[in-house]
Amino acid sequence: MVSHHDAVRDTAEFGLLRLVRVVALILPSAALIQVLASLHDYRQPAVAVAVWLAVLATAVWLAPRTLPDGLAGSEAAAAVLIAVAAVAAIGWVHRAHYPPGSVDLVILGTVWLLALVALSYPAWVWLSGALAVFAVHAALLIRALGANPLTLSQLEVVGYILVNVLIVFAALRPTLAVHTSMVTRRASLASRSRAERAAAAAVLDDRRSRLALLEMDALPLLRGIADGSVDPTADEVRERCARHAAALRHSLADRARRGGGLVAGLEPALQAARSRGLLVHVQVLGEPGALAPQVGHAVLATVGAVISALPPQQVVLTVLASRDRVELYMTFGQRPRIMPDVARFGREVPAAARWHARVTAEQTDVAGCLEISWVEGGVVDARH
Repeated sequence: MVSHHDAVRDTAEFGLLRLVRVVALILPSAALIQVLASLHDYRQPAVAVAVWLAVLATAVWLAPRTLPDGLAGSEAAAAVLIAVAAVAAIGWVHRAHYPPGSVDLVILGTVWLLALVALSYPAWVWLSGALAVFAVHAALLIRALGANPLTLSQLEVVGYILVNVLIVFAALRPTLAVHTSMVTRRASLASRSRAERAAAAAVLDDRRSRLALLEMDALPLLRGIADGSVDPTADEVRERCARHAAALRHSLADRARRGGGLVAGLEPALQAARSRGLLVHVQVLGEPGALAPQVGHAVLATVGAVISALPPQQVVLTVLASRDRVELYMTFGQRPRIMPDVARFGREVPAAARWHARVTAEQTDVAGCLEISWVEGGVVDARH
C-alpha cells in the first residue's frame, strides 16, 4: 500500500531528480564546449578537456544517487574534492590574459557538485565546500592577474554565483516537503468531500427505496383497513402495521424535526462540527419529550466537548427514546485528540434525571462512542 503522501513525494522527487540530472550534464558540457572553442587560451588544452570529461563522468555517477535518500558521506566528500580539483586544474592551465567573463564557466561547471551536497546535508557542509572552491579559485586568479579591481570584481561575481545557486538548491528540499504536504492535504480534502457527497446520496437513495417499499406494501394494508376488508385487531395485521411504522420512522430518522427540541438544542454543536469538517449524521428513533433546561445544557455541553476534540471525520449521532428513557449515542472512527471529561457536565442535572455520560475509545482500536442517558420524570433503568 502506498499512501497519497508517498505518491506525491515520489512524483515531486522524480521531477527534482530530472532537474539535477539536466543541470549536472548541461553545465560541464557548456564548459567543455568553451574549452574546445578557445583552445589557445589554455597552456595544456588536453588537461582542460580531460577535467571536464571527468566532471561529466562524475555527473553520471553522482546525480542518480542524490535522491531520495541523499548522498552518502563519502560521496559528498568526493563531490567537494572533485569540485576543488577541477577548479584548481582549470585555473592552473588557463593563460593569464583570457577574455573577461570566461572564468565564470569554471565555477558554473563545478557549482552543481556543491548543489548536490546542499540537497543532502546542512548548510555548514556545503558552505565549507563553497569556501574551499572560492579560496582555490581566488588564489589562482590573483596569482595570474594580481590583486586589481578587475580581479576583485570577477571574484565578486564568483561569490555571487556560488551563494545564489547553492541557496536555491538548499531551499528545494524543504520546499518539496511543504509542497508534498499541501498537495496531499488538498487531495485528502477533495477525496473526503467526494466521499461525503456519495454517502449523502446513498442515504437519500436508501430512504427513497424504503419509502417506495412502504408505498407498495403499507398503502394497500391501510386501504384494506379503511374499507373493512382487513381486520385491524388481528395479530398479523398489528405486527405488519408496527413493522411499517418502525420502517417509516427509520427512513425519516435523520430529519431534525423528528428529534423535536433535543435535536434543535444540539444545533449549535452540529453547526460547529460542520464548520470543522465533521459530517454528522443524525438519526432519531422514538419521540423524545421536552428537555429540562439543566438536561438540555448538559447534553449540548457534552456533545460539543467531544465534537470539538474530534478530527474531521464522519460521525453518527443516534437518539433512542423509549417511554420515559432517552439514550444518545455518538459513534466515531478516529479517537479524540484529547479525551474530554464528560462526567463534569452533569453536575447541575437534578438527581431525579439519573444522568449518565461516558466516552469509550479503546487504545488498540480507533473506534469510539459517546454514551449519554437520562430519564424524563425521574425514573431510570440503571444498566450503565
